Amino acid sequence: MSQLQKPPGPPGPTGAPSTPRTQPPPPADRAAARRGDLSASVVVFLIAVPLSLGLALATGAPLQAGLVAAAVGGIAAGLLGGAPLQVSGAATSLLVVTAELVQRYGWRATCAITVLAGLAQLALGAVRVARGALAISPAIVHAMLAGIGVTIAVGQLHVVLGGSPDSSAVDNVAALPGQLAHPHTAALLIGAVTVAVLAGWPRLPGRAGRALRSVPAPLAAVAAATTVSAAVPVPVPRVALPEWSLQALPALPDGPVLGIVAAVLTVTLVASMESLLSAVAVDRLAADRGVATSGTDLNRELTGQGVANVVSGLLGGLPVAGGAMRGSASVRAGAVSRRATVLHGAWVVLCAGLLATALELIPLAALAALVMVMGVRMVSFAHIKHVQRHREFPVYAVTLGGVVLFGVLQGVVLGVGVAVFLSLRRLTHTRVTVGAEGGRHRVRVNGQLTFLAVPRLTRALAQVPAGADTVVELGGSFMDHAAYEALRAWSDGHRAGGGWVTLGGRAGSPIAEPASAHHCRPWTPWRNHHCTRPPEETTAAPRTSGDQLLVGVSTFQRHTAPLVRDELARLAHEGQRPTQLFLTCADSRLVTSMITSSGPGDLFTVRNVGNLMPPPGTDAACDSVGAAIEYAVEVLKVGSLTVCGHSGCGAMQALLGADHEPGARTPLARWLRHGRPSLARMQRIGRLGRGEVALAERPVADDVERLALVNVVQQLDHLMSYPCVAHRVAEGALTLHGMYFHVAEAQAYVLDRGTGRFRAVRPEAAAGGRSVRVAGA
Repeated sequence: MSQLQKPPGPPGPTGAPSTPRTQPPPPADRAAARRGDLSASVVVFLIAVPLSLGLALATGAPLQAGLVAAAVGGIAAGLLGGAPLQVSGAATSLLVVTAELVQRYGWRATCAITVLAGLAQLALGAVRVARGALAISPAIVHAMLAGIGVTIAVGQLHVVLGGSPDSSAVDNVAALPGQLAHPHTAALLIGAVTVAVLAGWPRLPGRAGRALRSVPAPLAAVAAATTVSAAVPVPVPRVALPEWSLQALPALPDGPVLGIVAAVLTVTLVASMESLLSAVAVDRLAADRGVATSGTDLNRELTGQGVANVVSGLLGGLPVAGGAMRGSASVRAGAVSRRATVLHGAWVVLCAGLLATALELIPLAALAALVMVMGVRMVSFAHIKHVQRHREFPVYAVTLGGVVLFGVLQGVVLGVGVAVFLSLRRLTHTRVTVGAEGGRHRVRVNGQLTFLAVPRLTRALAQVPAGADTVVELGGSFMDHAAYEALRAWSDGHRAGGGWVTLGGRAGSPIAEPASAHHCRPWTPWRNHHCTRPPEETTAAPRTSGDQLLVGVSTFQRHTAPLVRDELARLAHEGQRPTQLFLTCADSRLVTSMITSSGPGDLFTVRNVGNLMPPPGTDAACDSVGAAIEYAVEVLKVGSLTVCGHSGCGAMQALLGADHEPGARTPLARWLRHGRPSLARMQRIGRLGRGEVALAERPVADDVERLALVNVVQQLDHLMSYPCVAHRVAEGALTLHGMYFHVAEAQAYVLDRGTGRFRAVRPEAAAGGRSVRVAGA
């Protein structure tokens, strides 16, 4: 269970949980980390060179400017940034903006604007506003990137066809039919080869395909297109790198001050948003892959990006930003520290100095096709479906259209305006209905209950007859003080007139204070049904267990299903990808999702009497458990496997109180025979008088608890006898954990590898970043 292996670290300077800080690794691990960083730096370098040249070509800047941005982004932002695994370079999202600036002000003025944007980023980092930038709706951010992607794709399609793009996406679309009617055959062939290799490279089959896929797809595509261009009899435009001595220093733009300020703000906003969002995405990917870093500081990352843009502008480079594509490629290639980013920048410098002749063999159509495919991939249909489920498609559509038609800054402003309008509309759009059901009146409130809805609420409450039994259901997630006081005043008056009132939230919970209407725990209906039936029914004859189940399911459908339906729909569409397998007892008191703070899609759970894991080949009746382990390890590729025992386990009590020899007749007795190795192990420990499995903080209460602890360790040994488990543990792709849960204490204990003892997991453990591992893993 990853929560046990690497609990969330302390809040970083931005207030967000940082990646856990770990103890210094041993020398062997440090050597492996250096090798991982080295290989990752080469992979990212091979991606960055053609991508940087393509971006420079698309903006109309000198081609060398892309290499300058890649080198400066890798070295400056890599050394000074706050996201260790982030890889920075020429800003993809600024392609359209940079192209417009080059056309309007010239290249030297664009470099000056880049410097000014870097200074603005330094100021933003100094006042620590990085976390606030993430408050912008994801729908706006994804739509902005999609709009930029559409503009890039349409513009670069003209280059692939042998023409030149216009500054406006609308003009490019209008000119496209004429360009398609008279394409440049050689350029079109080179572009088609590039696109075909980019699309097919990740799908190469067989062992040879796996070996070839170690070469990055952009490098393979550009290499294939360059080879094809050498065989084409017609000359095609190729990369032409200017001499370094010809690089011009930045010059102040000549134009209206407001226009220049708007340009600086646009570059600052877009570059900062791309960098911060990419840092969060790369950090999440690293955590999913079990990579422990020194923590992510978004304000420091903003400062590092500012320094990189200042240096890049002064040296004649493109604007710099962190890129999720480069960062994720680095993590997947084995990067574990900022060394990978810095080394990638150093390789770019060496390449520009030593391999300039080789770079000048690349046809421009190949770079245009590469950037065009990248633009198409910026339009994510998964994001479109996501914003549709969250009712934010109007925001997405307006932002995308605004970016394509008017520009990046204008599109974002339009998107923010629509988002604010929809938020205010939802805040004020509250529906209040009154109806009579089964002799009682029911008042339903759907939406947020603010002071704006108080007149509507009081009119509805006035329709309730005096002395009537009334249920008030609140279907929103927020209630301000004015609405709370209005509800409380009416309910007090109604009760004084002889009426009966139940005020409840989504689960029918009593209201104690504004904005907090959820005091009824989800499992309360199983105990006294206060959440699902009125007080007078609690003294009636108890309902059957089937009725209880039906009441619980009905409550779920009414109150919980609307909250989780979108997430479950996403999981149903994408399939399950749990990272943890949890093997525990079938005891009803162990609620795995509760004690692990997990939700749908997080845990692959195996439950049986006594949390037993019979060794392979023990009994055909045990194939179900073995099949679940094999499926989780081989198919789902979980990275963590936890065996969890618990206090008061009936299986442990049965093992201590009776013999379960091969002649056992009942299914339960036959199953419990698989627990006898744990019993024998406990007895052997008792005879030796040393090496006892125990609790670190207190004495073991009795033999039942002692056997439950020993049983966890024994089942971990059984798991290691499965070839698939042993193989992935040896590779370092799977970790095993032991856990013991004391029901009465509501306390989890985790097996410590160094001492063989179970240590209590304390609330402060998350703040300390402590990592607890399992003996024998």
